[in-house]
Order: sequence, then C-alpha cells, then structure tokens
Amino acid sequence: MTETPALPALWPAPLADAAVQATVTVPGSKSVTNRALVLAALASEPGWVRRPLRSRDSQLMSDALRALGVGIEETVSSSSSSSAGSVGEAWRIIPAALHGPATVDVGNAGTVMRFLPPVATLASGDIRFDGDPRSYERPLGQVITALRTLGARIDDDGRGALPLTVQGGGALEGGTVEIDATNSSQFVSALLLSAPRFNQGVEVRHVGTNLPSMPHIRMTVEMLRAAGAQVDTPESGGEKNVWRVAPGALLGRDLVVEPDLSNAQPFLAAALITGGTVTIPDWPRRTTQPGDALRRIFTEMGGSCELTDAGLVFTGTGKIHGIDVDLGEVGELTPGIAAVAALADSESVLRGVAHLRLHETDRLAALTKEINGLGGDVTETADGLRIRPRALHGGTFHTYDDHRMATAGAVIGLAVEGVLIENVATTAKTLPDFPKMWADMLARAEAAPAGVGA
Repeated sequence: MTETPALPALWPAPLADAAVQATVTVPGSKSVTNRALVLAALASEPGWVRRPLRSRDSQLMSDALRALGVGIEETVSSSSSSSAGSVGEAWRIIPAALHGPATVDVGNAGTVMRFLPPVATLASGDIRFDGDPRSYERPLGQVITALRTLGARIDDDGRGALPLTVQGGGALEGGTVEIDATNSSQFVSALLLSAPRFNQGVEVRHVGTNLPSMPHIRMTVEMLRAAGAQVDTPESGGEKNVWRVAPGALLGRDLVVEPDLSNAQPFLAAALITGGTVTIPDWPRRTTQPGDALRRIFTEMGGSCELTDAGLVFTGTGKIHGIDVDLGEVGELTPGIAAVAALADSESVLRGVAHLRLHETDRLAALTKEINGLGGDVTETADGLRIRPRALHGGTFHTYDDHRMATAGAVIGLAVEGVLIENVATTAKTLPDFPKMWADMLARAEAAPAGVGA
C-alpha cells in the first residue's frame, strides 16, 4: 500500500476562485460498514461486505472483531449487484466462536465503543475496551447498565464509561430493558444488533424525553431484517419507543455498501457556495442514511438537485440563504450546515441538536468558537446554534480531533482567504484522502461566478 504523504499541522484551506464542476466518488458509508461488520461477525455463515469504507473507524471495528476471533479476508472482487458494475474492494467475513482474552481499541469511534460491548458478552473470556482520551468522556453508561440488566458482567470501576472489561460468558440471557437514549441513538442500535444471539432476544424500551438520529435506528432495523432477524418497531405497529428482536440465526449476506451521503456534504456545499455543479455517483433512490436530507436542506439554502442515472447532480447559484431547521434526526450534518450558514445572506437557526455536545467533541461549542474566531457571529442556544452572517477573515480553524469540524473549516475556506485547518488529518476517521479529493474537485472548475471568494 502506498504511504500517504504527511499533512501539515496547519493545512491551508484552498480558496475557490471558480465554479466547481466535478464528479466526486464518495467512499462507502461508515454507519453501514460498521453495522455490516457486526452482523456478519454474528452470522451463522460467511458473508461479503463490498465497497466497504476503509477509514480509521472501520479499521478499528475490523481489528476488534479479528481480536475476538472473527476472520476477515480483504480482497478485490467484482459484484454483479453493484450499481456501477465495477471492480472494487470486498471483505469476506468468516464467523467463529468469539473468545478472549482480548483488548479492543475503540479510538474515538462511537460505533465501536457502543456496538461491541454487547458482542463481547457473547465471547468466552475477558474483553477489555480502551480508547482515545476523549472516549472516556463520551456517554456509555446506559449501554453498560442495560447489558448488566440483561445478564452481563462488566467491570468499569463504577465509572459508567471507558475503560472497561466485559467478562464474557459465551452467551447472554437477554430480555426486557429500559434505556434512556436521549444522548445517542447508538445506545438502542448497540443492543439491537447483537440481540438475535441473546437467548431471549431483547425488548428495548426508550424512556427518555427525546430520541435523536432516528434514521440510524431505522438503518439498524433494516439491516437486521435483511440478515433474517425478526424485528418489531414502532413504525411496524409496535408500541411507541419500543423495539423487539427475536432470538434466531443471522444469515451471511453479500452486501454492497452505499456511498456515505453525510461525507458528500462538503462537496455538495462547494457547488452551493461557488455556483457550480457536483455529481455524486451511486446516490441511492431509497436509503436510511441521514445524509439524504442534504437534498432538501441545501435546496432550501439556494441550490437545486436531480437524481439521475449518473447519481445526484447538485447545482448552486453562488447565493446562499439562511435556514431555520430542526436537525434532531440528522445531527451529524450540523457542522457542514453551520459552515454554509456562516456564508449566507440571512440568519440561520439550527435546532434539535443539544446531543452534539457529547459527540467527538462538544460540536456546538467548537463551531461557535471557531466560526467566531474567523469574525463570525454564532451563539449557542439550549439545543443548537443561531448564526448571523458577517464578513469573515482568515485564521486558524481548530478541529478538536473531529473529522466534521475539519471539513466544515474547509467549506468556509472556499470563500474566505487564509483559513488554516489544524489537524486536517483527522478526516481519516471516516473520509480518507479528503485533502486530495478536495484539491481534485477544485482543479476541475470554470470561470468564477460573481461573489465567489468574496
């Protein structure tokens, strides 16, 4: 494998002096890839994950499953089910009896730190979980308490957080559990994904006042059902905020991973800001990915889009309008939308995202500090941000080891000269080679429309 050149500590965000005209192939969805890996590892037969995302988060997940005894063979293969019909990377997942002792490095990946402790309860032996310093601060107590209710033995020294050790007994009884998933929908998904392997399955009852990022729970449910699991949900006629998964065998699948639609956001933003056109191949016509909401949100902010055989074709005018929007179901889009809103012609209010204070960093505080550091006017509200556009200037945009902060800074840098992104390499968490993809997109541009770079 070719070694990626080292990136500077302060990466100069390229200024767009022309309208972007590009086709950008976005790597596979992190959310789909990591769910697919878990389900394949728990299946009763081998399966394939095609076009997976190869990034820090997915590498942490695959390394962890290998440590538990799962076989993962990485190959290059063609798939007739691929919409593009092209040759691409494929991973063959070979389930095995899960075992310890093992140590799992979760990094700062929410899917790894939350999805794998339930898997570890099915292993024989102790499985220790550790990660980056920020992972110690991210909420995990609800998952730990729920697993104990279902019969697990977990040693966390009373922290309700990482690091911890799951004392795997080779099985978990399962049953009914109440959980407050107000801070993360991943708490629900974590329990549902392993539930078919629990002796009694699981009944998860959310008892909180709010449940963010519902599309990610729908993604979990759809992928479970596709793997042969029986799942009852509120949408299928069940009780409100209650999910039931019956015990049973999971099927090995041949799955082609969709492009990561949330990672398409900065490239679509580039079309909106520069008055250009960006095409994202293989954009699905039906999906549970939260990033699909970008079609509606960025259209309301001044662009237009069309789903074609070539993919999603998004076109901007170079004029950006403010927006008042509830992002509760699609909170991960907030940094990119905030970056675009800082360049708009009117005020924006982003609501329903108080839970972002507990993500890779406190995203609301970070966005406020960094945009204001460039001359912006952003204030935090109880559950979001109020953004009043002002003329921005160059400066250092800190990322706090948060990939979406880095791409948000790059978006602002399209129209503001002299923006320096601190630690742009953090984008490798879910979007490897982002700086090169960004430069390649900008290299394909036409004469600048009025207003670009102003």
